Amino acid sequence: MKLFTGIIAAVNTPLEDSIMTGRVDSAMVTTANELTGYRIVRNFGIVRGITVRSRSVLGNLAAGIQTIVGGNITVLTELCEKAREEAYELLLLHAAQHGANAIVGMRYDANEVMQGVTEVLAYGTAVQVDRIS
Repeated sequence: MKLFTGIIAAVNTPLEDSIMTGRVDSAMVTTANELTGYRIVRNFGIVRGITVRSRSVLGNLAAGIQTIVGGNITVLTELCEKAREEAYELLLLHAAQHGANAIVGMRYDANEVMQGVTEVLAYGTAVQVDRIS
């Protein structure tokens, strides 16, 4: 039997993608407490992705210069975006490890652990959902 992976990949749903990739599909993540068009059939509880980041000496210098000039401090913006992205990806992996195919109530939180070191947390409720017919 010959398997045509290109055709199968084209018809995969987000539910199937979470099984194939080992992570919950981003389309199946919401900040709401329900996912439109789906019914929650199992709750796995809270899942999270966490990363801790610090600025480098050069990053601090560049940010300092940008602060003097004013406007968007791109060095820090990029650092924050990278930290959020990493925490989010870890959240998707953690949910899939529990057997979830969706995450509801997703949120971010950030705390300064020590001067120049920030923790970014992405969290939500891992659930298994079925499409409503």
